[in-house]
Amino acid sequence: MSTVENSAFLFDLDGTLVDSVYQHVLSWHDALQVAGIELSVWRIHRRIGMSGGLFTNALLRETGLAITPELTQRLRSLHAEAYTARAGQVRALPGARELLAHLTAVGMKWAIATSGRMETARHTLDILGVDPAKVPVVTRDQVRHAKPDPDLFIAAAARLGVDIEHSVVFGDSVWDLLAARRARALGVGLLSGGYGKEELERAGAYRVYDDPQDLLDHLYEVGVRHQA
Repeated sequence: MSTVENSAFLFDLDGTLVDSVYQHVLSWHDALQVAGIELSVWRIHRRIGMSGGLFTNALLRETGLAITPELTQRLRSLHAEAYTARAGQVRALPGARELLAHLTAVGMKWAIATSGRMETARHTLDILGVDPAKVPVVTRDQVRHAKPDPDLFIAAAARLGVDIEHSVVFGDSVWDLLAARRARALGVGLLSGGYGKEELERAGAYRVYDDPQDLLDHLYEVGVRHQA
């Protein structure tokens, strides 16, 4: 077996490798309601994938409320608490563990870059069997700006010792793909986070797959070649 040399696969986490988008949506909805803020669930979903700070600022702007550091921090804490209560509902997406195991077996470098903080990502990583001590995992805690800024993916590529322009970014949201474009990496979309194929393509996706299993079945399309 062989892989493209000096290249890497960089994965978003929620909605890309694990089925957790709607748990995050409902947790943000709970957090907003506790804070006395009414906002439709669909509006929350459209912002999932952004960094927590950008996310709360965008939502608060839609409600016309004053954006203060104290309110932003309170919402983030309430969200983390509500998500922790739902963490038991989260499952790996079909083919996710197999995909990561296969990439490791064929020698393809890979890392995870998520807009979430380690406090919410830790349980999800456990579900995938990913040990941050062995696999590069870049979270919001470790970079100055999260998606749609490119910092997370640039940091993940650096951890692997690979040029970001030789990397492929896999994500389920337009924010992932916008960040990939800004990093000058190739972007690949997955439908498992709720965005449509056309939306992902407009944001820069070179290919779009249903979920990790579909991606695993078509790895040759993104440069992973096999030899008998």
